Amino acid sequence: MARPPPLQELPPGYTPPARAASPQIPAGSLKSPLWLRAYFQGLLFSLGCGIQRHCGKVLFLGLLAFGALALGLRVAIVETDLEQLWVEVGSRVSQELHYTKEKLGEEAAYTSQMLIQTPRQEGENVLTPEALGLHLQAALTASKVQVSLYGKSWDLNKICYKSGIPLIENGMIERMIEKLFPCVILTPLDCFWEGAKLQGGSAYLPGRPDIQWTNLDPEQLLEELGPFASLEGFRELLDKAQVGQAYVGRPCLHPDDLHCPPSAPNHHSKQAPNVAQELSGGCHGFSHKFMHWQEELLLGGMARDPQGQLLRAEALQSTFLLMSPRQLYEHFRGDYQTHDIGWSEEQAGTVLQAWQRRFVQVSVQMGEGGARGCSLLLPLRSTLSLQLAQEALPQNSSQQIHAFSSTTLDDILHAFSEVSAARVVGGYLLMLAYACVTMLRWDCAQSQGAVGLAGVLLVALAVASGLGLCALLGIAFNAATTQVLPFLALGIGVDDIFLLAHAFTEAPPGTPLQERTGECLQRTGTSVALTSISHMVAFFMAALVPIPALRAFSLQAAIVVGCNFAAVMLVFPAVLSLDLHRRHCQRLDVLCCFSSPCSARVIQILPQELGDGTVPVGIAHLTATVQAFAHCEAGSQHVVTILPPRARLVPPPSDPLGSELFSPGGSTRDLLGQEEGTRQKATCSSLPCARWNLAHFARSQFAPLLLQSHSKAIVLVLFGALLGLSLYGATLVQDGLALTDVVPRGTKEHAFLSAQLRYFSLYEVALVTQGGFDYAHSQRALFDLHQRFSSLKAVLPTPATQAPRTWLHYYRNWLLGIQAAFDQDWASGRISRHSCRNGSEDGALAYKLLIQTGDTQEPLDFSQLTTRKLVDKEGLIAPELFYVGLTMWVSSDPLGLAASQANFYPPPPEWLHDKYDTTGENLRIPAAQPLEFAQFPFLLRGLQKTADFVEAIEGARAACAEAGRAGVRAYPSGSPFLFWEQYLGLRRYFLLAICILLVCTFLVCALLLLNPWTAGLIVLVLAMMTVELFGIMGFLGIKLSAIPVVILVASVGIGVEFTVHVALGFLTTQGSRNLRAAHALERTFAPVTDGAVSTLLGLLMLAGSNFDFIIRYFFVVLTVLTLLGLLHGLVLLPVLLSILGPPPEVVQMYKESPEVLSPQAPREGGLRWGLPPTLPQSFARVTTSMTVALHPPPLPGAYIHPASDEPTWSPVATPAANGSSNLSSRGPCPATG
Repeated sequence: MARPPPLQELPPGYTPPARAASPQIPAGSLKSPLWLRAYFQGLLFSLGCGIQRHCGKVLFLGLLAFGALALGLRVAIVETDLEQLWVEVGSRVSQELHYTKEKLGEEAAYTSQMLIQTPRQEGENVLTPEALGLHLQAALTASKVQVSLYGKSWDLNKICYKSGIPLIENGMIERMIEKLFPCVILTPLDCFWEGAKLQGGSAYLPGRPDIQWTNLDPEQLLEELGPFASLEGFRELLDKAQVGQAYVGRPCLHPDDLHCPPSAPNHHSKQAPNVAQELSGGCHGFSHKFMHWQEELLLGGMARDPQGQLLRAEALQSTFLLMSPRQLYEHFRGDYQTHDIGWSEEQAGTVLQAWQRRFVQVSVQMGEGGARGCSLLLPLRSTLSLQLAQEALPQNSSQQIHAFSSTTLDDILHAFSEVSAARVVGGYLLMLAYACVTMLRWDCAQSQGAVGLAGVLLVALAVASGLGLCALLGIAFNAATTQVLPFLALGIGVDDIFLLAHAFTEAPPGTPLQERTGECLQRTGTSVALTSISHMVAFFMAALVPIPALRAFSLQAAIVVGCNFAAVMLVFPAVLSLDLHRRHCQRLDVLCCFSSPCSARVIQILPQELGDGTVPVGIAHLTATVQAFAHCEAGSQHVVTILPPRARLVPPPSDPLGSELFSPGGSTRDLLGQEEGTRQKATCSSLPCARWNLAHFARSQFAPLLLQSHSKAIVLVLFGALLGLSLYGATLVQDGLALTDVVPRGTKEHAFLSAQLRYFSLYEVALVTQGGFDYAHSQRALFDLHQRFSSLKAVLPTPATQAPRTWLHYYRNWLLGIQAAFDQDWASGRISRHSCRNGSEDGALAYKLLIQTGDTQEPLDFSQLTTRKLVDKEGLIAPELFYVGLTMWVSSDPLGLAASQANFYPPPPEWLHDKYDTTGENLRIPAAQPLEFAQFPFLLRGLQKTADFVEAIEGARAACAEAGRAGVRAYPSGSPFLFWEQYLGLRRYFLLAICILLVCTFLVCALLLLNPWTAGLIVLVLAMMTVELFGIMGFLGIKLSAIPVVILVASVGIGVEFTVHVALGFLTTQGSRNLRAAHALERTFAPVTDGAVSTLLGLLMLAGSNFDFIIRYFFVVLTVLTLLGLLHGLVLLPVLLSILGPPPEVVQMYKESPEVLSPQAPREGGLRWGLPPTLPQSFARVTTSMTVALHPPPLPGAYIHPASDEPTWSPVATPAANGSSNLSSRGPCPATG
């Protein structure tokens, strides 16, 4: 095999000649960028030749390696946890979340499922007994479901969340309370007696009917049980909680109900209640003190009169709370009901899921008659959508029910993350068909349909191997990975397949057979490397966005692009080499077992073989060897290549030269291998419809029109207007990504989320205080922190009649209560210095607390009973009693503790109070450990837009920062801070990533193109594309979140596909700027268009997604990006290059000085070029190969026509342009016109 010439002699687009060599010259005599590029091309040549020699081995080992990596998909993990997907990596939110989980564990205290009722007619009032009756019917249907699992029956009463069950020494009363204690259900029905119907507990006492909340009067029951048990402590507990008569003392929605209790205010009058009046101010659970449901939790779309009185509402909401799996496990651990089933936390989770999913199953069994719309999750994964509740309403009802669960969002993400096999297979089959059809030719020797099929399959394997490698590296998959990446990678990867396949067929005819693959990689490898590296750099830069889901997607995309690059550069050339063997053996394309009936014979003839002027019959292409001179001018810093003038190039008179029509490569990056042959007055051609192609359109129509002066002005004005309009559109882009954008429209889940966002935009948050400071001596700072947080605009204020719902307020008020009881007992003499047995329960508690000293040696001091107070005049708890009193409060006031949602860590020790036990051990109360975690609960309201969330977050952070200066370490917690705090710095990350990426793109282009001027123009166009894409997002109503940010960042890398080829074609072409721009368009118009089509085909399958989010945020945005890239690459960039473009790397000089060239007269019937006996000192000798096309007689059906394919328009002539030769060189000057 002939070796390539020395690197010092290679010009920028060198193609190795057939068995030719030249003397070496010093490296410094050529321009260093050209030398570096030639060096890289030489490496690619050697790589290609090596692959061709061992194509079978390379193909086998490549498929084996990629197949092995693809097996990594078996260990792939699909992440659906929102916290793991959406919380910024390394941010303060992630650190705070880690601290919370470290102290409290992984799970929340409870899970919630909501039921929203809205009228079908817009604006209709729901504050009527009829509407509430329908709400009761739906809620009842939801609450009565039971499931059987592990041989047990599970209903709502067993698995619901119950707040603050008290500990009672009397076993009978304790069991009765456990069965009767109500579930926490926040519902507007709690304002009425009918709210008791949702509570399913019951108890039995001899001589009485079953005790249920519908007939339970706690005051009357305690009176009846008083003679049989000591219930004084329990009575005081109920009195403190303000239970009263519970539900039986509330009005009945339907007083005609036979079960409406006589104690109901409207039982005797039988008058329907004023619903708006009853719901005004909210409702209460069974405890008026600790279970107050504010209006905003129950009613939506409220309207009031000028005095603030509630008049109407448009929505009702009920919220059911269930235990977490851990709580359910702890609740039944050791219980007689579960002792025989090996009870575990996993089983508890299974019970909860089974109970929730029972609703959907029953809904489906009831048929479609009552359905209100399709559900996204029904055929996939069932959730507590409360579908059964929807079925409970009659079809002609004026109301509609929307339901949701805390698990529904996870299930949506599961459905969102599932791979659609049909779309993946459909997309790849479409690309297979496209590749096969576009590469098939009537000439079987030139057809590459099988290569196209193999290439698409290779890209599919490369994508699978890249994803498998990601799985092996531990990068979790997510919805973006499964829904978008396979199609995006396909569209990007197939373009390289088209490139190499078309470039392989257009190798110079003089290329030896054994060097075809090396020559192909030499011409196209630089272009493939440039765009692939740009893609990888773009996706790696997109990983700067600190959102885990998008960071994983960006890393996975970069790795997949890298695998595509390796497959295209290493494995696909082996496929091409095997196909070359197929063509050499004259086999049919695709059906390679059959011989080709239309095989063509190609013979390579060296110039010396043409000495007698004879041309063998049937030969279509001849290869002649000429010599040119390359000179590096010190002044202009560019290379001058001198070729023989056409006046001295004489073809044989007997066989005039035909025209080698320009045949465009069908790929995006085939820039250097497309040369136009010499043209004469006539040629043999096929029919006009078969001759037309994109390159002909670009040469004859597009370039002449585009590069006229007035056309340039119009293009600049239009793109300037587009840029200005986009800058305005950029101001319209809002931050945010609502769940309604993710969930498909028309589903029940979307209907619920829309109703919730409109009517009940409430968020539970908490103000968490950490360890590291003394709570006992920082009470004033804690109260100030609570006050600052409560004064935030978004915080739902506590009613004036209610105490703040925080543990510190509840704790202080409890101490004030027992202090008042003690003072009263002390004044009346029921408590003395030495005994508290005769005092009240609260007085005895205060007695025990007041005598504590906190000293382990002398823990009790009875002299303190009258000299100290539990709470001082400033409302601060005595610091020395703070942690001892905390133990006592937690054990004695379970309802207050549960209502405060304090979640203390470490939890205070349990302590059981007995006022009759005055022994030393009972008097010694263990102090709680210093707190490391506690929280104040709050409700945020009115958060509709991302700006509202950002304002609330900034206010909360400011309050915590102020508290930090006072020594209190605190942070806010809740979903607004987990998922919206990213928007505080999202635009900063976006600008940082874009700027870094543009700099990196400039460096990569400058390094591989070795021309900073050209790299600067490319980066300018890419920046314009990004700005315009951002502005178009504003007009399309696409909000800015981490997902569009990743696409915007990646758009820079994808945009390189559409710009670098035109720029490189311009850079390596000779002539004036206008002429070079026209030549660049002629060579790249078809490849760039083909690349855009392949990208759009890869994206087309995204349009069939079930999720509008995928269509809007991926398909639409990426399609707009592709169209922008096409316009900027083929319209704007050529205009800019024709005005501001850099000088050419290779310039053709037309001197006929005998000092330079002394061509000898050709012999008759032959082609001869002569060389001077000596060369100027500054010239280097470069040998190249030039192709002369000698066409055989026309085929039947063809016709003769004028062969000039030159455009009717000609740019302004320059000395180089005017002397352009009609004979093209494929070797040293690929840009030769």
